[in-house]
Amino acid sequence: MAPVKYVLFFSSSLPTLTDAIVPHSRCWLRWWSHLRVIALKCPHITVTIVDLNQARVDAWNSPDFKLPIYEPGLEEVVRKARGRNLFFSTDVDKGIEEADLIFVSVNTPTKKSGVGAGFAADLNYVELATRRIANVATSSKIVVEKSTVPCRTAESMRTILEANSKPGCHFDILSNPEFLAEGTAITDLFNPDRVLIGSLKHPREERILTVGLWSSELSKLAANAMLAQRISSINALSAICEATGANIDEVAHAIGFDSRIGPKFSRLALALRELASPEVAAYWRQVVEMNEHQKRRFSKRVVDTLFNTITGKRIAVLGFAFKADTGDTRESAAITLIRDFLSERAFVNIYDPQVSKDQIWADLSEASPNIPLETIQKQVSISASALEACKNAEAVVIATEWKEFKEINWEEVYANMNKPAFVFDGRLLVDAAKLRSIGFKVTTIGRSDLDA
Repeated sequence: MAPVKYVLFFSSSLPTLTDAIVPHSRCWLRWWSHLRVIALKCPHITVTIVDLNQARVDAWNSPDFKLPIYEPGLEEVVRKARGRNLFFSTDVDKGIEEADLIFVSVNTPTKKSGVGAGFAADLNYVELATRRIANVATSSKIVVEKSTVPCRTAESMRTILEANSKPGCHFDILSNPEFLAEGTAITDLFNPDRVLIGSLKHPREERILTVGLWSSELSKLAANAMLAQRISSINALSAICEATGANIDEVAHAIGFDSRIGPKFSRLALALRELASPEVAAYWRQVVEMNEHQKRRFSKRVVDTLFNTITGKRIAVLGFAFKADTGDTRESAAITLIRDFLSERAFVNIYDPQVSKDQIWADLSEASPNIPLETIQKQVSISASALEACKNAEAVVIATEWKEFKEINWEEVYANMNKPAFVFDGRLLVDAAKLRSIGFKVTTIGRSDLDA
């Protein structure tokens, strides 16, 4: 096959159903970041990103660079490459025809109904994209599986492509999972821990880890699972710290000096996928359950501290993104916390510097499918600033570690809150001693109230 000159990227919107647009997700951000860095670093290669969502494509093409997602460094990359060798389009078929290499990066959400609901991956979008490629392509292509998928998905893709390809068309299938963290995605792409490429034939090359197709697919799932296991361990330790008076920061710091463990405890969530056996699946479900338990435990601590009831009380939730420096909300702790507060008939003010109102309403509706959005909106308001969110509230809950929350005028916040005024720090972000000196009652996750 001739050297690659044209690269096509299937985004997370369905390539065949114009009315089915997949919501923003972590995967979506990482894939788009990946292709932009390819365009930046390889100016001789034309990169086209296709998406049937016209509004989203318009945002990527906007003259003032009002991009539809936030990620540090992303705008700079787009500014340098867009219009040179980076293009955004809704013309899927044209992109397939012109491309030498096609990244299939559609969403693979967890199934919500049917067999495997709650843990299996929904591969409908992968199949639709694969069939579209087979139906449109009139020349040979390299097809790269970029989505997070169950092991041996590439075999299904190859079967579909071979069964539906036109005469003379040959498809080589590769797997190239990503291992990026939101908030540092661009930096991670410039300085990756590893680049993993899976293929049926895998010659070794310096500084690039080449493995078999199935090993590549499983490596991504295994990394997610191991990281989720690790965070479940630190979550369990935080509960012990609260009960004993130990400090989770100090415990994590101390055990991080063990070279077998290391210092990093990232906040990563696991979307549980298909696993090898019921016993293995049950084990990993317990890992997920521990991480979910951490959220429920924090909600209960808020209720218990506020005199065992939050009915009719106003709670300010600072942060809705699942972590700082991103607008992504999938697996966000804030969603679970707010759902629990609403079930207790509390009123909630939300502020996040990057998450859109539409995304917040969509996530809250999905979290409480039996409650009409109009009912949710009677209890929830979205604020334009942290100070506005905290006004007349009984408590402030820090759900995302945005830097600006450390720099709030906490004296002004205290003056405008009902008394006693409570702060619940779910991210180990603020100076608890300083806030207590102002007059706040401060509760910090992973620390005992005996520290107060």
